[in-house]
Amino acid sequence: MFETSRKPDHSIQPLILNRWSPRAMSGEAISGEDLMALFEAARWAPSSYNNQPWRFLYAKRDTSHWPLFFHLLVDFNQGWCDKAAVLGVILSEKIFEKTKKPSVTHALDTGAAWENLSLEGCARHLVVHGMQGFDYKQAKEVLNVPDTYEVLAMFAVGKRAPREALSEELQVKEAPSGRKKVAEFAFEGKFK
Repeated sequence: MFETSRKPDHSIQPLILNRWSPRAMSGEAISGEDLMALFEAARWAPSSYNNQPWRFLYAKRDTSHWPLFFHLLVDFNQGWCDKAAVLGVILSEKIFEKTKKPSVTHALDTGAAWENLSLEGCARHLVVHGMQGFDYKQAKEVLNVPDTYEVLAMFAVGKRAPREALSEELQVKEAPSGRKKVAEFAFEGKFK
């Protein structure tokens, strides 16, 4: 697990505290076992009525699928994702499977699956970095995403590399970020 200098105000599991989103990756492939373990972790996320609305589309580096995913990224993200082992797109089904009505919690449920995937990657000493810097409309089109699904985010997975593998600009940012205090987002009673 990546050790960080973060200090929690309340005692939490080290895996949660130490999870962050580095960018420096080596360009090496990850094993199929590691990749499938990430999706297995996502599989066990909680969801409303066990609906499991998440879907993950992915491309491994050096495959025919890679350029399709890579060219969805904005230039900034292409600048560091070129060393990822896997690029993925996170989708969420907007229609509740059992009732065929709109699902109110689909994005929440899919976010839980993404977090499981991310934590599993951290536990396996992999870089797992989520992104919004890509062309959502193009992703929907070129990946044949049905209208009943929402494209939520992309992610990159790879083996960790030293921060010096990044541009000077990104080396400065290659550190765990802080977080708001609990009192800024958790309130007893009414919204403050």
